[in-house]
Amino acid sequence: MLADVKRTQIYLEERHARELARRAAARHTTKAHLIREALDAYLGQGDDEEERLQRFREAVDGAAGIAPYLPDGVAFVRASREGDLQRQDELRERAGA
Repeated sequence: MLADVKRTQIYLEERHARELARRAAARHTTKAHLIREALDAYLGQGDDEEERLQRFREAVDGAAGIAPYLPDGVAFVRASREGDLQRQDELRERAGA
């Protein structure tokens, strides 16, 4: 038996109960285990700090270099802002015309 667990009762719609039973059987685990996993995912408490940090690092590594066609970051932001300012000026001119 698991340590520090509390028994509770929930009411499921028939379709939920069927799918939960199907998935538990397919994974050779219990429905209670699947419900605890789902709650951990929903509540964000299933992973320890190290696991979350590792997933974050993997995401950053995966995103790094994703857009090599972009110019230098600072220059790109500066050019984008200048373009925004030009569009705002154009809109002001049109509104005043």
